[in-house]
Amino acid sequence: MNQKGTGWIFNGNNGDFSLKQPDRSSFLYFPLVNEGGMMSSVSPKLHGQVTSGHNTFLTPPLSVEDLHNSRASRNFWVYVEGKGAWSAAGNSARQNAKMYGDEADNAVLEAGLLWHRVTRESRELGIRAVITSYVPAGNDKVELMKVVLTNSSAEETTITPTAAVPLYARSADDLRDHRHVTSLLNRIYTSAHGVEVQPALSFDERGHRVNHTSYGVFGAAEGGGQPVGFFPVQEEFIGEGGSLDWPEAVVMNLEPQVGAGGGVHKEGYEALGGLRFATVALQPGQSISYVVLLAIGNDRIDISALMEKYGSIDAFDNRLQENKSFWADKVNTVEFHTSDPAADQWMKWVTLQPVLRRLYGNSFLPYHDYGRGGRGWRDLWQDCLALLIMEPADVRSLLLNNYAGVRIDGSNATIIGQQPGEFIADRNNIPRVWMDHGAWPFLTTMLYLDQSGDLDFLFEQQSYFRDSFMARCRERDTSWDVSAGSTLQTMNGEQYSGTILEHILLQNLVPFFNVGEHNNILLEGADWNDGLDMAAQRGESVTFTSFYASNLLDLSRLLRTLKEYKGLEILELAEEITLLLDSLHVAVDYESVSAKLALLDRYYAAAPNKVSGRRAELAVEKVADDLAHKAEWIFEHLRRSEWIQSGQGDGWFNGYYNNDSERVEGEFENNVRMTLTGQVFPLLGHAASPEQIPQIIAAVERNLYDEKIGYRLNSNFGGIQQNLGRAFGFAFGHKENGAMFSHMTVMYGNALYKRGYVKEGRKVLDSLYSLSANFELSRMYPGIPEYINEQGRGMYTYLTGSASWMLLTMVTEVFGVKGKLGDLLLQPKLMKEQFDKEGQASIKTIFAERVLEVVYVSTSRADYGEYQIHSAMLNGAEVTLQRVSEGVVIPRSLLTALPEGEVHLLRVELV
Repeated sequence: MNQKGTGWIFNGNNGDFSLKQPDRSSFLYFPLVNEGGMMSSVSPKLHGQVTSGHNTFLTPPLSVEDLHNSRASRNFWVYVEGKGAWSAAGNSARQNAKMYGDEADNAVLEAGLLWHRVTRESRELGIRAVITSYVPAGNDKVELMKVVLTNSSAEETTITPTAAVPLYARSADDLRDHRHVTSLLNRIYTSAHGVEVQPALSFDERGHRVNHTSYGVFGAAEGGGQPVGFFPVQEEFIGEGGSLDWPEAVVMNLEPQVGAGGGVHKEGYEALGGLRFATVALQPGQSISYVVLLAIGNDRIDISALMEKYGSIDAFDNRLQENKSFWADKVNTVEFHTSDPAADQWMKWVTLQPVLRRLYGNSFLPYHDYGRGGRGWRDLWQDCLALLIMEPADVRSLLLNNYAGVRIDGSNATIIGQQPGEFIADRNNIPRVWMDHGAWPFLTTMLYLDQSGDLDFLFEQQSYFRDSFMARCRERDTSWDVSAGSTLQTMNGEQYSGTILEHILLQNLVPFFNVGEHNNILLEGADWNDGLDMAAQRGESVTFTSFYASNLLDLSRLLRTLKEYKGLEILELAEEITLLLDSLHVAVDYESVSAKLALLDRYYAAAPNKVSGRRAELAVEKVADDLAHKAEWIFEHLRRSEWIQSGQGDGWFNGYYNNDSERVEGEFENNVRMTLTGQVFPLLGHAASPEQIPQIIAAVERNLYDEKIGYRLNSNFGGIQQNLGRAFGFAFGHKENGAMFSHMTVMYGNALYKRGYVKEGRKVLDSLYSLSANFELSRMYPGIPEYINEQGRGMYTYLTGSASWMLLTMVTEVFGVKGKLGDLLLQPKLMKEQFDKEGQASIKTIFAERVLEVVYVSTSRADYGEYQIHSAMLNGAEVTLQRVSEGVVIPRSLLTALPEGEVHLLRVELV
């Protein structure tokens, strides 16, 4: 992997980077966040938003287009005596007009984990500003800015600084509807350090209720100097005919509306955190610093405590170092060393992304201008993939809690609360089932079992979710109301709980019978590709039929493992679920769609949003046989009925049927229709036979690979496909219609590594890195975007599940550090060019609650497939290796005997 372009460059070795003239690239933004709920974004001109949730925006909510369209931003104005007004943030009408000329400011952006700094200098005015921003680690909802102004001219310069941050102070719902009416609710207070707003009421979807949240902007000059006045009302600050990027109060250097000490109360206007600081004369080279705090409080803000904690230069600098250490410690739990240092540092930002997704959900960054916060069902499980590597101690309880969202019909809750394991009944009368949802939990849980060896987890008890929807949202339970609670009950009104293993079996057995006319699992509301949302009646997802089949086979193997390792002979399941294990009583003809659907209807009737509470005892071996039989039937069916043999000598799997029950993929008269998703899941699991894999790879390269944007999610189908999904209404090459969608590209790479096609898998991962890091095209900071569009631009940066899969692939496939029922399995798949000049490649990661640095040494410079593990030394002592077909195993007991809190060196010789 090679960093391309002339954009950002890494500085040092901890992911810090810099970028010259950042404001000449559109749509750039950077996340600033903490675990206390403060969620900010900041652009090179300090645009962005500050919020703690959908109903509590300190600054106006925005989408990515507002980064250049809106005049509202964090701003820090400097009036230079005799020369006029200048924005230290670069956000003034005067500077914007000169951005492309010789009089443009010189600007350099620097950023790291998670801090942001812009240095900006006006040669015309002879002044330089350095603005550093971050959200301090911890639970305080506060964002901090430090502004350092320096006289860069050869003569004394007199300046008058003014901080100006619009205080929106309400719900995103009020941005258009009721924008003025809600400003009438504002109660604006001024004090010695700033401006605070606490609206009297909140107008949002929750109703008109008394508001307790407050919002404020506070500041101090170095040495503790308080502001000398305030501009708390926006319209008075900008003046008649003025604007936020050319305000009368600054341009004319007007006296503040409120004097030093504040104490003035205003009501009923759009508010501004306008802080005027004392006029000061700077000698050549002399600097002065200011601290600005943006805070959200659950009630009136304790300003003195806030300023004591954050409101000085020393406090700012100390908290900044704490913040850098906090994020470095979190990210550096996983570190990579290869022949490409830039790629290794890029991976630090990829490693950070799953944490950002956990904190932001899918909202609250400018590209993610959809959604009202929170995460979806799929996110819960995919984010855990990264947590298993980064924060494994927390994962067991998260997984256990997540299973409380499973319904007895095999579907799941779709509204997820703020607390772990909190699922909320859907009362909006828009029921919807994503057919893939049941497939993901077992994949994540199996990774946990392999990493931990905690087979007892499968026998933990957990409740089931229920609301008014039944039979996968095709029926309503008219007897249910919210007062009945959202947990499944028995016929006598007691809460029913089942084992985690029971939940997993249910999620994978119900879909097996829920098939369409071609005997593949129904698409329902959509699968992983949410854009395939218009084929709910007759659409089928061949793609996820293969995923469920692989789960069924792996579940069968897991049951046999439980018998071998735990001596499990009998499995207890809710008696209703035994209907789905048809071979144990009356076997169903799997070739018959009607027979499958009839059995499913019998199951729904037996478990109509309630269960008997009785449990059946089943022989583990027979259940395992039933699951394996179902899986093998699907594999044979897919290879026979859904394989497309191309006239070009290659082939691929059809992935879907549309709502007219027509096959979606194949070679048509005017075009070739192919999806990447339809190939990934047969490859990831067991559906694609060894003979089919080379043909799939060739077909993907021919039909989906584009050197400019990488591996497209699909070829150009032509037309809007209203019988399949909204995705095809998007222009081809954008988002889910033919863009390089990172999530599926990474999963394709992962699948190729899993199936032993390492060279091909590396090409896939390398294309994603190269495209993302090519700033001239991608125009994004380090990390993986959700997708890359037709022009090569990275879109929807930071919040994407692809980061979890990239991290997982690098750790478990490329470096081959993975679990095997708790033991450490080493199975490196490194190419020779990934080793450094000394023939080494290494990874630091957590396994068995110990920090390991695994160093692979390849002095022979052999390529993958030509080397094998010869020996291993753990902290200088030779390890006896247990060789298995996949690689070598090191017993968990050997690792848990090591002291905690240290980095343990595992040196592995490859010959």
